[in-house]
Amino acid sequence: MTRIEVSNVSIFYGDFKAVEDVSMTIREQAVTAFIGPSGCGKSTFLRALNRMHEVIPGATVQGSITVDGQDIYAPEVDPVEVRRRIGMVFQRPNPFPTMSIYENVVAGARLNSKRMPRSEADAIVERSLQGANLWNEVKDRLTKPGMSLSGGQQQRLCIARAIAVEPDVLLMDEPCSALDPISTAAIEDLIHELKSTFTIAIVTHNMQQAARISDDTGFFNLRATGQPGHLVEFNPTQKMFTSPDNRATEDYIAGRFG
Repeated sequence: MTRIEVSNVSIFYGDFKAVEDVSMTIREQAVTAFIGPSGCGKSTFLRALNRMHEVIPGATVQGSITVDGQDIYAPEVDPVEVRRRIGMVFQRPNPFPTMSIYENVVAGARLNSKRMPRSEADAIVERSLQGANLWNEVKDRLTKPGMSLSGGQQQRLCIARAIAVEPDVLLMDEPCSALDPISTAAIEDLIHELKSTFTIAIVTHNMQQAARISDDTGFFNLRATGQPGHLVEFNPTQKMFTSPDNRATEDYIAGRFG
């Protein structure tokens, strides 16, 4: 079953067209990577997949994005519900600074269920931290601040927080860019495990990372400075990295620009 269908999507900030005419199919229970030089619209496109870009005044989308056949931009659709179903993990770890590890994990779930029994909250915390491969490291200090963790642990805590509300899709915007190689490897292993449960889309500047963790890859580029970003090529990752259809894709992957 197709999870996300993107058809002729263009994204604007006011009058400025940031992304132009993107179409692709993001498969269920697979990792889809978006690569390309800085400023080509990868993160903007990722945010459009759960309407996060709408927090910027004047941001609009043309075209169609459907999740399991439902247009997420239909007038009757609640963007808050879209963001619950399609979670986001950001570039830098962002635990809620005043909250404990425990409270960070259940924060989103509490918003959805005001009167949650302690036993239910405990179960969500353990399940989510297990899912983020963090439980064994923090189970004896759940009352400590989330900010007391290392950078890699904080990012896994943010992933636990995202999966605690049981979304269908996880979006990740360069989740390893602020991390050391050991923490990066832990996150990559986690992404590989999570794809059995979630559909995952990730923006990365790291070509090797895209090759290691993704099933499909989209290459975004700019025709010129000030022009909108566009999708040059979208193919299975193995094909993209061995025999791409487009010369520009080959040049980018080989490090000739970007």
